[in-house]
Amino acid sequence: MKSTLKRTWAEIDLDAIEHNYRTLKERVGKDTKFLGVVKADAYGHGAVMVAKTLEEIGADYLAVSSIDEAMELRLNHIEMPILILGHTPKEQVSRLIEYNITQAVSCEAKALEYSEEAQKLGRILKVHIKVDTGMSRLGYLCEGEHFSTGIDGIVHACELPGLCAEGIFTHFSMSDEADERCVKYTEKQFRLFMDVVLGAEEKLGKRFDIRHCANTGAVAKYPETYLDMVRPGLLLYGYGEFAEELNLKPVMTLKSTISTIKVYSEGTPVSYGGIYVTDKKTRMGVIPYGYADGFFRCLSNKCSVMTDEGKAMQRGKICMDMSMIDLTDKMSVDVGSEVEIFGKRNSINELASLAGTIPYEITCAVSKRVPRLYIRGGEVIEKELLLRM
Repeated sequence: MKSTLKRTWAEIDLDAIEHNYRTLKERVGKDTKFLGVVKADAYGHGAVMVAKTLEEIGADYLAVSSIDEAMELRLNHIEMPILILGHTPKEQVSRLIEYNITQAVSCEAKALEYSEEAQKLGRILKVHIKVDTGMSRLGYLCEGEHFSTGIDGIVHACELPGLCAEGIFTHFSMSDEADERCVKYTEKQFRLFMDVVLGAEEKLGKRFDIRHCANTGAVAKYPETYLDMVRPGLLLYGYGEFAEELNLKPVMTLKSTISTIKVYSEGTPVSYGGIYVTDKKTRMGVIPYGYADGFFRCLSNKCSVMTDEGKAMQRGKICMDMSMIDLTDKMSVDVGSEVEIFGKRNSINELASLAGTIPYEITCAVSKRVPRLYIRGGEVIEKELLLRM
C-alpha cells in the first residue's frame, strides 16, 4: 500500500475483535455456534482481516451479502464456512459449489433454480432456508394464512435434488428496541419461527443442523433465541447501546491530523454558505476529513472531534475533502496534531445520534480512500488501501 497515512486513516483493533468474540461466546455458551457478520467489507472494517481473525480464534461461520463478497474471502484463503444472505443468480451456482459457499434460499423459485443448476453439475449445493417471520423482506411467508403453505414450500425445498438444507433462519426486525410493542413483536417472531421449524422438521422426519435467528439485539436481550447459532453484527464491532453494558470494545478508531491553522477576527463567516460566523477572535484548524471520506454533511456545525486537550467543535459546513474545527481554547493543538473523529475516546454512538442514524452507517460510509491500519498487540501488522495505486 502506498500512502502517507497522515491524512485521515482508520485504525482497526484486532485485539478488540478477539475480546468481543470471546466475551459474546462466553455469553451464548460453548454449545452455540458463532457466525461473524462480515458483509459490506465487515461494515467498513475490512472483511479479509476481520475474517482471518475470526477464523484464527475459532468462530464457526461467516455471513456476507453477495457472491462477490464471498469470493473475496475465498480468494484470500479464508476456508471457514460462509453464508450468503442475499440473492445469487443461478448462473453462479457452480462457483458456490466449487468454493464451498452456503446459499440462503428465500422462496420456491430460487430453490428450484438452484436445484436445477446443481443437478446439471451432478453436485450438491449447501443451503440455509430463510423464513420471513415479520421483517417483510426476504424469506418464505409463514404467518397466518401462509403457515401451512409456507411449511410445505420449505419442506419441498429441502427435498429437492441437488440441495442440502443444512440450516434454517429468520431475522428479527425490532429486537434492539426496548418498548413493549417491539418486545412483543420480537417474541411473536420467535414463536412463529419455532412453530415453522417444528412443523417442517416433523414433515421432513429430521432436524435441521443449524437453526439461527439471534442478531445483535437478540444476543443482548433474548437468550432463549440463541438456538444452534447466533449472528451478532454491531456487537462484534463494539458499537451500539448494548456494547458498554456487555463490556465490548469499539474496533475502529478514525483519526485525522490538523493540516492548517488560521486565526480569524470576530464576524468571519466559515465555509460554504457562512452558516457559522465567528463570535470572537477564533483560532480555526482544518482537518483533511470531509464528506468524500464519510463525514456526513448533515453533521455540519453539530459535532466535535477529540484532541489531546478535549473536544473541539466542528464549525461551518463540512466540505468534500476537509472540515474546520475550533481550536481557540486548545493552544497546544498545532499543525500535525492528531485528532480522533470517533473511537475509544470519542464515541461513535454520539456521532450517530447527532446524524439521526446508526453506527453501522457511519462505519460503512468510511470511504475507500481512507487507509485501514490493522493493529494487534499495539503494533501495526497490516495496512490496506482500497484505492488502485
